[in-house]
Amino acid sequence: MRYRTIGNGRTGFDVSTICLGTMYMGTKVDEATSFAILDRFVEAGGTFIDTANNYNHWGLGHGRDSEDVIGRWLASRGRPDGLRIATKVGAGKADPNLPLSNTPPTNFEGLGAVVVDREVRESARHLGVERIDVVYGHVDDLETPLAETVGAFGALQDEGLIGISGISNVALWRVVEAREEALRQGVAPYGVVQQQYSYIHPAPKLGRHNFATPELLSYAASTGVDGRPPLAVTVYSPLHQGALTRTDKTLWGGVDHPTTRERLRRLHEVAREAGATPNQVALAWMIGSEMPVIPVTGPSSIAQLEEVLGAADLDLDPVLRARLDAEPEAAPAPGLDSAEAAEVADTAAA
Repeated sequence: MRYRTIGNGRTGFDVSTICLGTMYMGTKVDEATSFAILDRFVEAGGTFIDTANNYNHWGLGHGRDSEDVIGRWLASRGRPDGLRIATKVGAGKADPNLPLSNTPPTNFEGLGAVVVDREVRESARHLGVERIDVVYGHVDDLETPLAETVGAFGALQDEGLIGISGISNVALWRVVEAREEALRQGVAPYGVVQQQYSYIHPAPKLGRHNFATPELLSYAASTGVDGRPPLAVTVYSPLHQGALTRTDKTLWGGVDHPTTRERLRRLHEVAREAGATPNQVALAWMIGSEMPVIPVTGPSSIAQLEEVLGAADLDLDPVLRARLDAEPEAAPAPGLDSAEAAEVADTAAA
């Protein structure tokens, strides 16, 4: 396992370059299997675990099932040295009698100061810890003044209940404004952002703020210098919930387009040449990129975890990485033969 440092300019610590996602632990993944996955992850050198206060409230659970499993695992094992735990608040149920939704009315509890303070303390209680290493706002809350949310996270960091605060499912301009607001208030800024990201990308769409964009990665790469505290990027659904390798899985979230199919073909081709699985190559591509991200993977079995762990120390040959990064070739325009298509391409490039 390899490691990197995350921080916010005031607090920093090392985490494994692969983060273990635990969304379905305690519900779809039973407790015995959950414990086995956690044990094996730590045995392999993993030190970063991700959960939330609303897992799996939309399905089989009450919302804190995952936090509770981790809490019982910590109580039975003792906290391993260097282990860092991240959770999220803000997307739990505002009204416990109504369902959660990704579209209005979402029923999200939001990121008001009272909610942030209450939910972070409750997460610490369920996890059985005195300090939570990373706490994200789960979904950006446009209805609460940004100064209020930033101040609430800042106060909990000053208290020592939170190590590093962060935000998830958010537009880049809001990240920048929140960090500037933290500097104005004299509190620690967000040190981590969690977005969706994988080797396949959605088509551009106004209002799609949950995906890690090149602009976000560029901004994160520019941090860690005087006047601009560090910012790390963690990413969920890095294997697109199995769609990189399984044809029975839906290409959801705007990625179902010709470029995706070409990238998937290329991913499988490179994996064969690298002697690894497509999932391992996709994870290694992220971890070793020019602006590395930390993938949050949620295996539901030991076998799936072992495949993920195989990516931790996989170094892609520069030639293979260049092929993965290359822009897919455009298909010829309908009705043009190859010579005519080449002439059109030459004209467009002139």
